[in-house]
Amino acid sequence: MAVIKDFFSERKQRQQDREKNLSYKEKIRAHRLSVFIKTIVVCAVVIGLIVILKLTWNEKVFTDISVTESVPLSLVTGATARNLDGAILVYSKDGASCLDSKGRAIWNESFEMQSPIVSICNSTVAIGDYNGREIYVANNQKTMGTIKTNLPIRNLAVSNTGVVVAILDDSEVIRINVYDGTHDTSDSIVHGKATMNKSGYPISVSLSPNGKLMMVSYFYVDSGSMKSSLAFYNFGDVGENKVDNLVSGFDYVDTIIPYVQFMDNDSSFGVSDDRLVFFQGGEVPSNISTALMDEHVRGIYYGQDYMGLVFLDATGESTYRMDVYGANGNKLSSIHFDTEYTDILFNRDQVIIYGGFECNIYTVKGNQKFAGYFDDSVNLLIPTNSAYKYTILTGNKLEQIELN
Repeated sequence: MAVIKDFFSERKQRQQDREKNLSYKEKIRAHRLSVFIKTIVVCAVVIGLIVILKLTWNEKVFTDISVTESVPLSLVTGATARNLDGAILVYSKDGASCLDSKGRAIWNESFEMQSPIVSICNSTVAIGDYNGREIYVANNQKTMGTIKTNLPIRNLAVSNTGVVVAILDDSEVIRINVYDGTHDTSDSIVHGKATMNKSGYPISVSLSPNGKLMMVSYFYVDSGSMKSSLAFYNFGDVGENKVDNLVSGFDYVDTIIPYVQFMDNDSSFGVSDDRLVFFQGGEVPSNISTALMDEHVRGIYYGQDYMGLVFLDATGESTYRMDVYGANGNKLSSIHFDTEYTDILFNRDQVIIYGGFECNIYTVKGNQKFAGYFDDSVNLLIPTNSAYKYTILTGNKLEQIELN
């Protein structure tokens, strides 16, 4: 009987242990489910707050400007100031210098030029003299090199890596030479030639930021009709197996394309008097979009993701109209404004239009974010890493401002 009693006692204990284990597992499962639900709720609340803050931010309109820092700075007569990826490039016929956002000198370069030609790509600049034979290359940290040509310069373009293409006049032949501008040199790394009878006259040139692709617009006359040809050259592995590194080309009849530009390493565009053409491809660019126009283009502006064309506003709604496009060629908006602008910038998803005392900021979709006035006439406005904080250069000082 004792054995039977012990058996039932042990079985009862095992049953209690199982129930205890099941109860413990259920508690763990319930705890995990509770934690999961709480996590989902917290994530939903955070996402909701982010959406609300973003919607509120997108709807926010700034109305005032606060000056957070100011230092004296005056430009010499005849000097021009440009944005060099956050630094300030100042150049004239007598030389160039680069200043940081506090007005402190980063580098200085002296030269003598009659008609400076300036090309900027992100943080790198090339300065040459039209009809001269020297090109100075630098970035926003240091001077890099000087290129000496044996023929007069007609045009030039620079990449962010310091590669420079120069259009040189050699009597009846136009030379297209590519140089490594990171050091002093007189030797081209790639060279070609163009004639009016064959390829046409190169009227515009642009390099991709990495220096791998070159885009050239040629103008020529064929059987009494004017034509334009856009050619893409690849200096990388893909282009090595192509004749003259030419990887793609596009012909246009009865139009001239006087302006071509890379936006980034994969996107570029060209503007003529009757059309806007977009291209994509980091190796072999192809035409992805064409927009026809019947209005006179007054200005062309671009950033890494967007570009815009300025026209007179024929509707009478405003003085000017800017049509904004994405790098894919899609038209995003038409912005109407009256500002007599000095410059138009694309920064993140902003369109900044400023001139003199006046400034207007829109989103690329056309929503106005700011309309106001500076205390002094502004010569240069530079966006910073913080949204709605900028560096401005007036006639006698350099200021850090933010919108409120």
